[in-house]
Amino acid sequence: MRRLIAGFAAAGMLLAGFALAGEVMVKGSDTLLNLVQRLAEQFSAVVPDVTVSVTGGGSGVGINAIINGECDIADASREIKSKEVYTAREAGVNPVQIAIAIDGLSVIVNEGNPVSELTLEQIGAVYRGEIKNWSEVGGPSRKITLYGRQPSSGTFVFFRDVVVKGEYATAMRQMNGNSQIVEAVKSDETGIGYVGVGYLRDATGVSAVAVRNEDGEFVSPLDAEQVNAGKYPLTRPLLQYTNGSPKGDARRFIEFELSGAGQQVVKEEGFFPVTADYIEQNESALGK
Repeated sequence: MRRLIAGFAAAGMLLAGFALAGEVMVKGSDTLLNLVQRLAEQFSAVVPDVTVSVTGGGSGVGINAIINGECDIADASREIKSKEVYTAREAGVNPVQIAIAIDGLSVIVNEGNPVSELTLEQIGAVYRGEIKNWSEVGGPSRKITLYGRQPSSGTFVFFRDVVVKGEYATAMRQMNGNSQIVEAVKSDETGIGYVGVGYLRDATGVSAVAVRNEDGEFVSPLDAEQVNAGKYPLTRPLLQYTNGSPKGDARRFIEFELSGAGQQVVKEEGFFPVTADYIEQNESALGK
């Protein structure tokens, strides 16, 4: 690690023909926003001549931006769709995927709600509008209020495809980000929402429910060991996409994210470091 940091800090360092001074534009996932902003701050402390600008807007926004040449790195909380790959190839863009963290996507309720465990089937029925009262899943006799993301969000897509397996109920209130969902459920005793696990790090007033996996075990997204072992059913990688294998300052930033120092930031932000299978995939993407 000391050699890595020293290498980053070395004056006049060049990589793939790019000078150290420059700017890296990152755009996309709201789930990744706080994490990547913090990683950018730590990277800039080591490499002060490179500015990393990070903005949100949703995974779809980020992927469109990398296709249109509007950013260097796209943040995404879902995998790129086949039609997006086709559009990229038509534009002469080769999307390369890198995992920088692991998320236990968390279903949250107000801390005053006694419901602490749900199955994926129950959660899906709730978000399709088929289960409308908390009494149907062991809670009080109160109407359920749904909070979710907007369609440009990768989390919206992931949750719809993996959990809802259909269309969201029209009554779901679409929020602009994870933090808004946390605040909404905190203020609403009837509320339910879904957020990246990192947004529970300093959250108060909400609780993450345990979700039943294929083995019949109820697992909390806050259980790092179970998430890393793939035992939590809503485990997912948090991704970045570049046009081809990353080069120059963008590569330097990604390598920092994947370094020991970068993965420590991942843990501090409440997410989980990349596991061995993703490390292997990352090395392939980086041409190592």
